Amino acid sequence: MKILFAVQSTGNGHIVRANELIKILKKRAEVDVLISGTQSSLKLKHEIKYQYKGLSFVFGKSGGIDFLKTLKLFNPITFFKEVYICPVKQYDLIINDFEPISAWASLLKRKTNCVASSHQFSLLSHKVPKGSKVNLIQSFILKYYAPVKKGYGYHFKKYDKNIFFPIIKSHLRKKEIKSGSHITIYLPAYSDKYLYNIFSKIYKKQWHIFSPYTKHKYRRGNISFFPTGYEQFEESLLSCSGVICNSGFETPSEALFLGKKLLVIPMKNQFEQKMNAIALEEIGVNVLQKLNINSINKIRKWIKKGNPIKMSYPDENKKIIDKILIDYIREKTGKKISKNLKHFINQRDTIF
Repeated sequence: MKILFAVQSTGNGHIVRANELIKILKKRAEVDVLISGTQSSLKLKHEIKYQYKGLSFVFGKSGGIDFLKTLKLFNPITFFKEVYICPVKQYDLIINDFEPISAWASLLKRKTNCVASSHQFSLLSHKVPKGSKVNLIQSFILKYYAPVKKGYGYHFKKYDKNIFFPIIKSHLRKKEIKSGSHITIYLPAYSDKYLYNIFSKIYKKQWHIFSPYTKHKYRRGNISFFPTGYEQFEESLLSCSGVICNSGFETPSEALFLGKKLLVIPMKNQFEQKMNAIALEEIGVNVLQKLNINSINKIRKWIKKGNPIKMSYPDENKKIIDKILIDYIREKTGKKISKNLKHFINQRDTIF
C-alpha cells in the first residue's frame, strides 16, 4: 500500500504532528512525504519527496498576519501548476494535514481516497466551541483552503466523533517536568523589539522568548532571546513556571499536558486562533485579546493569580493511524473489519 502524507509548513504544529504520525505510519505502509509552505521554523524529521511553494500566510511583526506580504508571495500560476503536477494518482491513500496542493489535486483529479488529519478539520464540526457565528469568509477558508470531505481532527477536548486529543511528542512524555522561575514566550507574529518593549517592563521576572527573528541566543536585561528549535524550546517549556503564546494548537496543548500556567493571545485577524481561544477559555485558560503596553498590569495579575491547568492527553498516535487504515480498508472492500484483523494490524510492524 502506497500512502502520500501531505503536510503544510505554515506554523510549527503541522510539522510536530507529522513527525509523530509518519514514523508510526512507516511501520505499517510505504510512505512518501509532501510538504508545502514557507512559514515553519521547525524542520520535518523525515525525508521529503515532494516540496512545493503552496499557499502560505506570512506572519507580521505586530501580532497578526501580514496580508500584503501574503498576497505578494502567492503566485496563482505556480499554485495551479503545482496542483497539476502533484502525483496523487500514484497513491492508494493521501493523508492531508491542511495541505492545499494535494487536497486540490485530489479534488480536481477525482481522487477520492484523500482524508484530512488536522486540527483545522475538527473546526468544521458544529460541536466545537466557536463563539459568535463563523462568517462566510472564515467558513470558505476552512472548507476550501485544503478541501477534504472525510477526515480526523484534533482538539483540546473530544468534542465530536473522529476528533482526537492533541498529539504530544513521544519523547516529551518521558521527560521530567520541573518548575523554574522563568516564563516561556512563543509569539512568532511579534518582533523581538516589540516583545522587549513590553516584557522588559516586568523586570522582576525572567523571560525566555523564542523568536523566528532571532538567529543566535542573546540576553537583554531580564530577557533571554532564543532562536526557535526543538531542544532549547522543550528544555525551557519543561522547566518554566508559565507559558505565554498565541492561541494556536501545538504549544497550548503541550503546556496543558505539562500542567503549566498558560496565557494565550490570539493572533490578530486569525479566526482559527480566535476559535481556539474560546475553547481554551472554556477550559479555564487565561486569554489576553491584545498585547500592548496597556497589557502589562493584566500580565502581572496573571503571574500572581493565574492557575495551572493539567490536561490528561493519552498517547493515541497508533490508534489514530490504525483507525485511518482500517477505515480505508473498510471503505475499499465494503466489508466490516473483524476483531482478528484489528489485532493483526496492531501487532505487526508492517501490514501492507
